[in-house]
Amino acid sequence: MYRRILWAVLAVVICLNPKVVSAQQPATELDKQSERERYAALEKSLTGAALIGNFTVTGQEKTELTSERYELQGVRHLEGELWMFQARIRYGEHDVTLPLTLPIRWAGDTPVICIDKMGFPGLGVYTARVMIYDDHYSGFWSGDDHGGHLFGIVEKAGDDRKQKEALPKE
Repeated sequence: MYRRILWAVLAVVICLNPKVVSAQQPATELDKQSERERYAALEKSLTGAALIGNFTVTGQEKTELTSERYELQGVRHLEGELWMFQARIRYGEHDVTLPLTLPIRWAGDTPVICIDKMGFPGLGVYTARVMIYDDHYSGFWSGDDHGGHLFGIVEKAGDDRKQKEALPKE
């Protein structure tokens, strides 16, 4: 009998706990406003920016890193997880400008570009997870028969401090 009363009291406490109740409720207007602000901040931070850094290829031992540069002329939210990137992609002997519709998922306040076996004209088919945080990016990528890591800085046009800090080596 004592056990049943204890379980009943515990169930009432859990059901009346504001944290549990709020976790079960649909998104509020405040949540939607926070999402809009987060999306606007990401659009502003990436439009006109360049992701400048390096990538590795797993299994290849190199003393020099390979440079990469993604120049983002425009970034805007479309709907749901989809974002439009107008990007110039430069690495190795590749130099292409493409409109890219990419899914972005959020890990808390951190955007993560998530692509799965996506074709890029002139470049190939890739899977990747790329996190962007505090003017830096890092992640994992894979192609048909190779993959590795990528990392670097997010530089806004005219930010000389970062340009001197992390210019990739050719």
